[in-house]
Amino acid sequence: MVVFLFLSLLSVKYLYDRLLSDPLPVPRIRHYNWEVKYEYKSPDCFKKLAITINGQTPGPTIEAQLNDVIIVEVKNSMLTEMVSIHWHGIHQRGMPWFDGTGGVTQCPIAPGDTFVYKVAVDVPGTFLYHAHYGLQSEHGLYGMIKVSLPPGDSEPYTYDYDESIILVDWYHKSTYEQATGLSSIPFVWVGEPQSLLIQGKGRFNCSTPELETGLCNTTSPECSPHVMTVVPGKTYRLRIGSVTSLSALSFEIEGHNMTIVGTGGHNVEPFTVKNLFIYSGQTYSVLIKTDQDPTKNYWIVSKIVNRNSTTPNGLAIFNYSPNNPSVSPPTIPPVGPAWNDVDSRITQSQAIKARQGYITPPPQKPDRVIVLLNTQNMIDGYIRWSINNVSFNLPGTPYLIAVKNKWHHVFNQTSPPDGYDYRHYDIFSPPKNVNATYGNSIYRLPFNSVVDIIIQNANTMKPTESETHPWHLHGHDFWVLGHGKGKFDIQNDPKKFNLVNPVMKNTVAVQPWGWAALRFRANNPGVWYMHCHLEFHSFLGMGVVFEEGVEMLGQLPKSIMGCGDAKDFHKP
Repeated sequence: MVVFLFLSLLSVKYLYDRLLSDPLPVPRIRHYNWEVKYEYKSPDCFKKLAITINGQTPGPTIEAQLNDVIIVEVKNSMLTEMVSIHWHGIHQRGMPWFDGTGGVTQCPIAPGDTFVYKVAVDVPGTFLYHAHYGLQSEHGLYGMIKVSLPPGDSEPYTYDYDESIILVDWYHKSTYEQATGLSSIPFVWVGEPQSLLIQGKGRFNCSTPELETGLCNTTSPECSPHVMTVVPGKTYRLRIGSVTSLSALSFEIEGHNMTIVGTGGHNVEPFTVKNLFIYSGQTYSVLIKTDQDPTKNYWIVSKIVNRNSTTPNGLAIFNYSPNNPSVSPPTIPPVGPAWNDVDSRITQSQAIKARQGYITPPPQKPDRVIVLLNTQNMIDGYIRWSINNVSFNLPGTPYLIAVKNKWHHVFNQTSPPDGYDYRHYDIFSPPKNVNATYGNSIYRLPFNSVVDIIIQNANTMKPTESETHPWHLHGHDFWVLGHGKGKFDIQNDPKKFNLVNPVMKNTVAVQPWGWAALRFRANNPGVWYMHCHLEFHSFLGMGVVFEEGVEMLGQLPKSIMGCGDAKDFHKP
């Protein structure tokens, strides 16, 4: 009760400060009570343990209006695991300790404990939430956040209905088995997912010989296809989010074009596509007209496009009312684009521009340029992902707590490298020096400085192999200044940056042997994680941490403590 009162007073001060600086209507408080625990579920007909919120996976969709404050009381009822929940795409200005990144902004929630999150939604749009501890996100702890405009305000496009769909890839092995294999010698890769789920539903082939009797049941209602029922002659805003652990996806609705109008919290110049390429951590708003033959149903399809995967496509049903929603469409589902058609994926990324009238121009020059070379390496025989030959490891005490208290012994105080040997490194060949080092140092950014991040993909340790990496930055949106193939030319490519109408995002995809250029302003006091949003890559060290303006923060709440050197500063 004392902790809850302290957090409530903290929230009142934060809201009061906001009202003084920006006189808005008094925000509404939306309260949620969540219990997180393991339950047996069969989302693709195969029975396994999943992490649920109040018995659900996906978790409940949070619906709010701009400037609302969401309070989520999370009780961890998992018996042997800690947990933390990240509010993906929400900036958490003034409250970085509620970002929900275990080991970076808070100690995870211990079994049996309850933690109160406060989430201030200061941008309208479509966002996500998901676990941010270990590999828990891929076990079912995820959901969507829909933030609408206040009454009287409107988007620059019109629609009749607002719907949402969330996409994931699904594995049958437990996170314990996966984590053990990834951390072993010899290395045991997780392999391809068994299924693709659309709104938490998929279909696994239960005739697979190795299945144990009774674990797979195609008659389970949990794995009946998701049905999106629509009214003919209307326009739908469909919010699409991806929380995949490994897979980049193509998403399409048979016979229907989609007009992309927004991503995250930003409007984009409308453009029409047959299929949407979407990467883990991304959300899009698309408009769909229900103008096809209303006597038929149509397939909704998700397909893996970043790997030559054996995983069957995810299928759902686009149901024209009043057709029978349980009747499958009469056609063969669309095959989708080729998995290795990288050019189409780059073309779509380059086509996304900020919408006229909604452009926030980027600063014209950076104060600092950091180049992040994605490589696969080995450390003492363990396979790891590395950035500039450093594989990231979290310290035992969260960075926010350590930096605020000036506990210099907690992590290495030397800054990580700002780049790599650009002139001599061959990104198209396996690394000649496969050995990397572990690291836990962080980039310290002067408050309000402008930072360019160049993310460069290179070859893995296997010949002729490079992977797609979606990179997510916590606490900020960034301008996407450019995408390219091959090695980034640090002298000439910046001359081609889009400084007129670049889109702003919180997650960007970097294609095989390619690069992406981002720019952001370090104006959110806190410590923020930036990492590949593929769960297994992040687990294996593919991330960095930025610190900016921590000295501007007040006293940290005791509720985020309780681990590492902060274990004696927990609840009073």
